[in-house]
Amino acid sequence: MRRVLITLASLAVLGGCATPTPYQAADEAGRGFTETRIESNRYRISFEGNSLTDRETVETYLLYRAAELTVESGYDYFTVVNRATDEDTRVMASGIGHSPYSGFSVQHAYFHPRWGWRAWRDPFWDDVSYRESTRYEASAEIYFGRGTKPDDPSAFGARDVMSNLGDQIVRPPSD
Repeated sequence: MRRVLITLASLAVLGGCATPTPYQAADEAGRGFTETRIESNRYRISFEGNSLTDRETVETYLLYRAAELTVESGYDYFTVVNRATDEDTRVMASGIGHSPYSGFSVQHAYFHPRWGWRAWRDPFWDDVSYRESTRYEASAEIYFGRGTKPDDPSAFGARDVMSNLGDQIVRPPSD
């Protein structure tokens, strides 16, 4: 019965984050995009995804937000001054063995006439599973410009970025 309750509780927790982070302003957990104005035409932007959001999606959403913010601010292009993607990987244990008694296992000994005393681990007590979880956060410092985009690989035409990446943007479901 205890195992069933733990499984149901785990499913309820996972149900809340069963989809990748959509393109949205950061929620209470910090998942989504944020921006900080540094100067009138310079911003620091970031996008953080949950463990189901892959690196490429996080970086795509960052570029899309930079382009969107550029157009909203009345500019034509943006230049990326610096850009980074951070990876946060954690290993999490779950199961009955992952309890207040972590590190403690129940073992029994039995005597076999041919081999002598043998140890036997209780498979119900030590039923622990491990899961690796990786989250990505991309950040960039950008500045806006008007007119023709410079011939610089770190400069992006905002409307072109929005047009080319728009099909990859998944927004949260509307209520």
